[in-house]
Amino acid sequence: MKRHNAGELPLSSAPAPAGDGIKRVTEKEEAEDKMDKYDKGRIRCSRLCFLFALAATVTILARHCYEAGLGRGGNAGVVRIEAAHGPPPPPSLHRDRKIAPIARREPPVSDRSPSAPADAVDDASWKASASESAQPDDGDKKPTKEKGSSPSASHGNKYGGHPFARALAAADNKDDLCGGQYIYVQELPARFNKDMVQKCDSLSPWTDMCRYTTNGGFGPLLRGGKGAFQGTGTGWYDTDEPALDIIFHERVKRYECLTDDPSLAAAVFVPFYAGLDVARHLWGTNVSARDELALDLAGLLAARPEWRAMGGRDHFFVAGRATWDFRREAGGQSGWGSKLLNLPAARNMTALVVEASPWHLNDVAVPYPTAFHPASDEDLFFWQDRVRALNRTYLFSLAGVARPGDAKSIEGHLVDQCKASPASCALMECSTTAGPDNKCESPAAVMRLFQSSTFCLLPRGGTDTRRAAFDAVLAGCIPVFFHPSSAYVQYSWFLPRSHTDYSVYIPEEDVRRNASVEERLRKVSPEVVRTMRDTVVGLIPSVTYSDTTSRLETTVKDAFDIAVAAMINRVTKLRRGIAEGRPEEEKQERYSWKYPLLAEGQKVEDPHEWDPLFN
Repeated sequence: MKRHNAGELPLSSAPAPAGDGIKRVTEKEEAEDKMDKYDKGRIRCSRLCFLFALAATVTILARHCYEAGLGRGGNAGVVRIEAAHGPPPPPSLHRDRKIAPIARREPPVSDRSPSAPADAVDDASWKASASESAQPDDGDKKPTKEKGSSPSASHGNKYGGHPFARALAAADNKDDLCGGQYIYVQELPARFNKDMVQKCDSLSPWTDMCRYTTNGGFGPLLRGGKGAFQGTGTGWYDTDEPALDIIFHERVKRYECLTDDPSLAAAVFVPFYAGLDVARHLWGTNVSARDELALDLAGLLAARPEWRAMGGRDHFFVAGRATWDFRREAGGQSGWGSKLLNLPAARNMTALVVEASPWHLNDVAVPYPTAFHPASDEDLFFWQDRVRALNRTYLFSLAGVARPGDAKSIEGHLVDQCKASPASCALMECSTTAGPDNKCESPAAVMRLFQSSTFCLLPRGGTDTRRAAFDAVLAGCIPVFFHPSSAYVQYSWFLPRSHTDYSVYIPEEDVRRNASVEERLRKVSPEVVRTMRDTVVGLIPSVTYSDTTSRLETTVKDAFDIAVAAMINRVTKLRRGIAEGRPEEEKQERYSWKYPLLAEGQKVEDPHEWDPLFN
């Protein structure tokens, strides 16, 4: 029906009779009265519609705020983005590469993070606020917001009254993209981390560590490299391995699933720069100074409710040094290193170090940082294609130095063999002292050497492991190891269990008996070489610490991603066993080197070819 304005409405549908003027006047007045009521009704209707519209708008806004976690708290102190899953893509030529994006779950209906059921906590101190901690490094402060309810609460009873019940329930919540992946960063006073960087000139008695603490621990940017870094542009830095403490912490700060609620955490990261700390005192005679921060840390952590939840067994920290720098006997006043890893508190934590002990269970080896820190997948893929296609002039290469005073070293034998075969072996003789004249400390020089050969000899040096092993992988050079402790029993989170897939193993004793390394390597067929090189090139992402400051999307996992995922899996497996009442597997420390090597059905007591090397 057409809606008319008041002036358009007819006063009568038929003409009035003649002479009936009074009646027409009356009818006119009645019509005007009706129109007046019509206008007033229309105004009331318009006002009522406006009120309905306003109420609807307020309702929509309120619902939006509620869904965003603001209406009832929502535990909004959690950084939540899509979690990455899945292995890195297989190696292939760039022109044929079909990168499958990391599998991601569908977005949840609600963006609120889980919150605690009433019976999920058995310690009231679990609710302690950040203000109860020691004064933290400003860079690690996270906003604390009031907690609300969530679907995870319905799973709380499943895991009883364990302090970690909420964390396990979050892992079961399929709508939570970060469920089972949350990391809580333990707040520490700045003297445990930030102050060391600010006082970098005191970190080493003879090395300018200030240059290595720049760029988030990557060190100064490298350019050119006389062709060693050709085509990749930026992404190359003069990185020193002790700066791994900083590198890892900076990555944790940008981790996708941080939480300020420790009861949600799948693991707790302790940002203590243990490697930088001990380096200040390693060559001094004051053992009390070496242990000061370690003892302070143990006392501080033990007083925290996050620690009491599992006695620290869900805590981990990172140190860019070998485990032996932290294993001085607890009661000893002489000897090397601090006693950090022998403290009762630290024995419950997991230490991620660049070289782990074959006879202890509280440390795990992670890759040495190399000079390459790609800022994008494209940089990484370009480098993989480049090293795969290189024309390699030499059969094998060696960056080393004879160590006549070291009875266990075979480097002298290898140097002699390399010098005897100049057409097959490229040799770079290192210096035993640090300095600009030591070519082995130049990332560009080492990269050019390893890019020139098919195989890279990697004997034990001052310690069982060496950064050169990861430089070799980065160069697409097939590693040749002479002792299983150089890689095979160390980096089980990052390298294939079958070491023959990516490396050649020649026992040290064979070299001491003058076995020819060249003859052994020439027996490897060209087909096997190509397969092994493809495997090595495919390992590059997993031994690289990427620069994620500008990265938005990624299809591969780097060393950081793998380490965090493995650490979370380690803690989750322990928690589920406790929650389900299963007895914990009792592992023998003297066999810690062997556990990662065990196949299905094997027992640690079963004989192994490497038993004589570790007994």
